Amino acid sequence: MAAPDIVRWAEVEPVEVAPGMWRRTLGTGERGMLIEVRAEPGVQLEAHSHPAEQIGYVVSGEVELTIDGTPYRFSQGDSYAIPGNVPHSARFLTSCVLAEYFTPVREEYRRK
Repeated sequence: MAAPDIVRWAEVEPVEVAPGMWRRTLGTGERGMLIEVRAEPGVQLEAHSHPAEQIGYVVSGEVELTIDGTPYRFSQGDSYAIPGNVPHSARFLTSCVLAEYFTPVREEYRRK
């Protein structure tokens, strides 16, 4: 049995993804990981894709995600699932907090 990954939010240093946007890796298991994203209004994340499936929940704020060319607007309490290798981008309309789960694990997001 693998050891549990116990994480204290206050002990995880945020990683700046882009100006005005930070990521914290909250927990990593054998097959997936949970991260927190915080972004300021107006931040835009360019279109990209990755092999991992991405499932997200909007904790607070509003964000517009363009998934495979179609824009969707999400607000507090909404969720989404983006299949692996599908292009997507983000535009944060307000200050925003997202919880996102990736499977398989994105090695570049592991805590150091």
